[in-house]
Amino acid sequence: MGKREEEKSIRRRKRKAYVVNWVYRVLRIFPIKRKKIVFTTFEGKGGFCCNPRYIAEELLRRQGDRDVYEMVWLVNNMKRQFPMGIRKVKNTFLNRAIHLVTARVWVDNSRKAYGTAKRKEQLYIQTWHGALEFKAVGKFRGELFPEMAYLISKYDSRLVDYVLSNSEWCTKRYPKMLLYNGEILKTGSPRCDIFITRRIKLYKRIREYYRIPEKGKIIMYAPTFRGGGQKGKRQVYSEEPTLDFQKLINALHKKFHGAWYVLLRLHPQLAAQMEAIPLKNNINCSERIIDVSQADDMNEILAAVDVFITDYSSAAFDAVNMRIPVFLYMDDLQEYVRERGELMWNMDELPFPVSETNDQLEKEIIKFDKNIYNETVDTFLKKYNVLEDGHASERVADVIEKHILK
Repeated sequence: MGKREEEKSIRRRKRKAYVVNWVYRVLRIFPIKRKKIVFTTFEGKGGFCCNPRYIAEELLRRQGDRDVYEMVWLVNNMKRQFPMGIRKVKNTFLNRAIHLVTARVWVDNSRKAYGTAKRKEQLYIQTWHGALEFKAVGKFRGELFPEMAYLISKYDSRLVDYVLSNSEWCTKRYPKMLLYNGEILKTGSPRCDIFITRRIKLYKRIREYYRIPEKGKIIMYAPTFRGGGQKGKRQVYSEEPTLDFQKLINALHKKFHGAWYVLLRLHPQLAAQMEAIPLKNNINCSERIIDVSQADDMNEILAAVDVFITDYSSAAFDAVNMRIPVFLYMDDLQEYVRERGELMWNMDELPFPVSETNDQLEKEIIKFDKNIYNETVDTFLKKYNVLEDGHASERVADVIEKHILK
């Protein structure tokens, strides 16, 4: 998109935002419902997942059989499943406006639509969809940060009351990453609670669900999102993974023994548009290679794996809290940096082995030393004062309860 087209697109989005804002203000004729909480994930593309899911589950646990809260979830795909106590609502413009205008609390892991208006009595908790990050976000993208993305980020951040953090690293960088200067709550990541509280149960349940033997070993491969807001236009695209799955399985068996199963997982924004991951050389998903992209929540599955591989996904920093081996397979590193900006880390700072080719990845797996890895992980988490103790959801629920009951 050229400069002129970008400017036209921005003007068009601004006009639309003006109308959106006007509608929200007109709808203020409807009163706020004191106990109403509205959840959204990935702009409605996600289902019952990520940080908002675990906050909602904690609130459901607290209310038990009583109808303490009115919980609404805005979702694009009405086939998504939600537990009793949460009402799913089609994420249309009018539905979204009516429910947000009348809610006491908003919980979201992504940005609100440009032009959204919040009332003074309302509380907006921004959980974000990652904590420690690889990818350059916000102003860290420099000249690669599109003007439209800047405008939306700045606008949304002015609405936010609290952003959640799990570390000093995040707290220090969020003002520049999220264009946010408000209060940051160091709660930990709600989506990481299950690694501590439910890992044993999920380790068995996920194997049963995907018909993997009880003693079967699982590796998850979760390449990150490609695309995004470029020059005012939303783009989502995918490429065939270049990972050699057979070589990967052989290396894992040689190093760790056991029968290995690969779970493939796309980013939610891409999975929402695809039925299956395209596999290199026409390899089909089989009993040893299973596509789990359509499952709503990645962390529920991640809690059951033995090894994790990604490229630039913040899920690597989630998985490391279980002290499982995490390997980075960055086969397009230079191209990715050109398109997205410099990564947030010097690779030497990280506890993860990094590979750019299948041969390198095989060597890193074979030479992996668990004791050295665990020491490196402990040092890393301590250095950045990372808080993931299984109680993040409780801390956020406390904030919500305090606001609703005051």
